[in-house]
This record gives sequence, C-alpha cells and structure tokens, in this order.
Amino acid sequence: MTIKNAMRVLSVFAVMLAGSCAAPLNTTDDLYDADAMHPITVTPGHESLKVAFSATQAGLMPDDEAHFMDFVQNYLAHGHGSISVSVPDNASSDTVIHYFGDRLSEMGVAPGHILVGTHPVTASGDDRVELGYVTYVAHADDCGDWTEDVSGTSSNLPPKNFGCSVQHNIAAMVADPRDLETPRGLGPSDASRRTDVLGKYEKGQVTSAEKRKGDLQNEQSAKDP
Repeated sequence: MTIKNAMRVLSVFAVMLAGSCAAPLNTTDDLYDADAMHPITVTPGHESLKVAFSATQAGLMPDDEAHFMDFVQNYLAHGHGSISVSVPDNASSDTVIHYFGDRLSEMGVAPGHILVGTHPVTASGDDRVELGYVTYVAHADDCGDWTEDVSGTSSNLPPKNFGCSVQHNIAAMVADPRDLETPRGLGPSDASRRTDVLGKYEKGQVTSAEKRKGDLQNEQSAKDP
C-alpha cells in the first residue's frame, strides 16, 4: 500500500470515528416529552349553591347574600354555559324566579344564560333555592417519581419527573382550562379604532393612542427611586 493510499484510508477512518462519536446514543423517540409524561387533563365539574329565601322585601340573609355574590362572580369569571336557578315549587315560585333573575341580570349575567325552573320541596322541608353552573378543572398527576437513580445514568435522558412541576403550575394558573384543549376564537375587531389608525398612517401621523396626563405621572413615579 502506498503512502498516499494509506493516508486516504486513515482519513476515511477518522471521519467514520468522528461521526460515530457525534451520533446520539438514543433516538428522539427515547426522549421524554413533558406533555406526554405528565399530561394535563381537563374535566367538567359542577358548582352549586343553596340559599334560603323568604320574600322579595327581605331578600337574602347576610351570610347567604355574601355566598350568593361570590358564587355569581365566580360564574362570571370561570363558568361556562348558563347558570341555573331552581326554586321550590309552591305558590311563590314566580316571585322567587323573578327576584333571582333580576339579581343575576344586575350582576352582569346575560338574560339568555339564565335557566330557571322549579323542584319539589323535600320531605325534610328544605325549601332553599338551588343555583348551579358548569366549570372546567385542569389537573395533572402528582409528581415525585424517584424510581430511578438520577445520580448515575448512561442514557443521558431527563428523569421521569422532568417537566412535572411545570405542568402542575400551568394547570393551576390557566384562567380557562378549556384553552388547553381548544383555543378560543378571536373577539370582534374595533372598526372605529382600525379606521382611525389607517387614516393616521396614510397621513404620516402617529398612530399610537395619546397618553393621559395621569398615565404620564404614574410612569414617572414608577421610574423615580
């Protein structure tokens, strides 16, 4: 073998050796995916409240009033679909239905999202008004899988707990769990604002909204030590 051929063989061998060192020991199928290892499940739930009601003039007792207000606020923030109102089936059913319908409308619930109905008074005499709505809850399985020794591994793969805490934080912080399954649609555009911006752009004017004096003072206060 000539020196030239020997050098050529050594060069090819060196390239093959370098390639074998750079190749990953595991394929991408072996890598852990946080979404797959610690999936977030979204399940529907039902929130309900029972309050006592005697007459329109008397309204609700202070404790029931506070619970009612919190319940409706939570519905407006996290509820889906309609809020139901079920009143005892008796002579004053219509009066009670109108009372709670008006209260819900005053608090910002759309009339089309208020479902009303009646239910028979129980044998125990429970004549409270029942309210309810559907909500969604995001949940991730508990972390803490230490079945493998992470202090010594030849695979160089993430441990089984990899990404678990992040998934838990996402499930706890998401405003609407259904966003994790299906993105919500875009809201209606502001036609007047769009026309104003395009008009100023065509004229070479500043398109950003003017800041109020109070906003400028707040920004300056935040910058001052």
